[in-house]
Amino acid sequence: MSKRSILSQQLDVALTTCRDGLRLLRHRGPNQIQFWFIALLIGIAAGFAALFFRKGVNALQTYLYGTEDVRLLHSFAESLPWYLVLIIPICGGLVVGVILHVFTKDGRARSVADVIHGAAMHNGRVETRAGLASALASMITLGTGGSTGREGPVVHLAAVISTWVNRRMHANGITGRDLLGCAVAAAVSASFNAPIAGALFALEVVLRHFAVHAFAPIVIASAAGTVINRLEFGGVTEFTLTTVNEVQFYQEMPAYLILGLVCGLVAVALMKAIFWAEDFGNRLQDRTGLPRWLRPAVAGAMLGTIAIWFPHIIGVGYETTFLAMDGQLLLHEAVIFAVLKAVAVAITMAGRMGGGIFSPSLMVGALTGLSFGLIATSIFPDVSGSISLYALAGTGAVAAAVLGAPISTTLIVFELTGDWQTGLAVMVAVSMSTALASRLVDRSFFLTQLERRGIHLAAGPQAYLLAMFRVGTVMRPMDDERAASEDACWEMIGDGVYIDTNATLESAMPIFETGVRFIPVVTLSADASPPELQGALFHVDALKVYNRALAATAAEEHS
Repeated sequence: MSKRSILSQQLDVALTTCRDGLRLLRHRGPNQIQFWFIALLIGIAAGFAALFFRKGVNALQTYLYGTEDVRLLHSFAESLPWYLVLIIPICGGLVVGVILHVFTKDGRARSVADVIHGAAMHNGRVETRAGLASALASMITLGTGGSTGREGPVVHLAAVISTWVNRRMHANGITGRDLLGCAVAAAVSASFNAPIAGALFALEVVLRHFAVHAFAPIVIASAAGTVINRLEFGGVTEFTLTTVNEVQFYQEMPAYLILGLVCGLVAVALMKAIFWAEDFGNRLQDRTGLPRWLRPAVAGAMLGTIAIWFPHIIGVGYETTFLAMDGQLLLHEAVIFAVLKAVAVAITMAGRMGGGIFSPSLMVGALTGLSFGLIATSIFPDVSGSISLYALAGTGAVAAAVLGAPISTTLIVFELTGDWQTGLAVMVAVSMSTALASRLVDRSFFLTQLERRGIHLAAGPQAYLLAMFRVGTVMRPMDDERAASEDACWEMIGDGVYIDTNATLESAMPIFETGVRFIPVVTLSADASPPELQGALFHVDALKVYNRALAATAAEEHS
């Protein structure tokens, strides 16, 4: 037998083994070692996606604004002709509007809220076509002066990668959610060089549980994302502070408690401003008949107008955030920049330009903390520590309240700055801000976004699980031996008691509270034709399905 034929046979055996392994992986799911290996690969892929997104934003800003150092973007923009500062966001908004109009159903960029929704109700899967379009749109938004952050689009882009893997593996709900968490952790870690916070962000914000079975693969993926970041940027932190922060612990603790409450109110004001601006934009668009693809361009014109006088609002805003953390701004500057940043973020998001909320909340928090610190240290100079420490605590407090993630936000502030000596002050401010803000909104910005769309995740599984089951899949058909009496069904239909086959158990349960044992299930036509009886939904069947779903959720969260 020739050497060539031996190699050919070995290659055939290898290919057959790979095909059999893939088939086994699809039908039985991965074992622990395989799953960790898949988590590593997803972490690498998500890390590179986050890196390319960041590099794309930087390249676009460099090309359009002509600056070599994008971290000093607003300083450079001050020297540009006013018409360029105005035109660039308008052109960016126009391109964004066309992209989202063509590739999404509603003209809205996808972000973290959609990833949370996918984790809770779609077995860890998100929209891929709309997600890729949203990533491109958000990159253009940030590159042309949009006042948002890069973490939202990066998280959704990572979720698109995990969705692609999940579909090819035919992964079940638990596996799909765990792989989604791996992708999110790697994306956050690669974006901010923050491996600890990346892992905890995936667990705390996206999966919303700390199950042990998910921890190891998510940490592996998070570490992979961090390696990708450090291969490109090194082991440096995002913010390098020049001041030494010291806390006068006993005397200053009340000040940080009050700062936390102030930051909670500021975070709520920021979120409410975004929601109010979005509602106002919707009403204005309906009344004027403005095409949805023009809406981002209008927002870009408003941003460009503000940026002519205050270029601090352009892009992520890390330069201003650093100046605030380092205590290099005056009181009136900090207050004005915080207000203008909040306005700019509301305009950008209401204009449906895409982007995330985390980086803007860092900037608003740093400016809020600095303003508070300047006032506090001027009133009590003898018992006050560093002014920049108040800015650092404010950064974490506002961001944690917006994200509804006190643990991961506290850690990401430490990892962004490398300042681990001031943990107590940051933790106190974060705890107070999240405790206050979570009572004034639906726990976080993302969950409030979903609540406004009628998706009730904030209250927990007991609130949203019912919406996952269609009545048609739970009902007893009329040919079932346990079916309800047809005469009784028609009598109830005549009294107006029935439910459509496409409705969910969420709509059915309030009807059962009236005392009925079953509800006729019908198919409603678009015309005036009478409903067609399909079967009946029994209360006991709905409760069985609901109890099984609750038990499965509890088992996943405690495994």
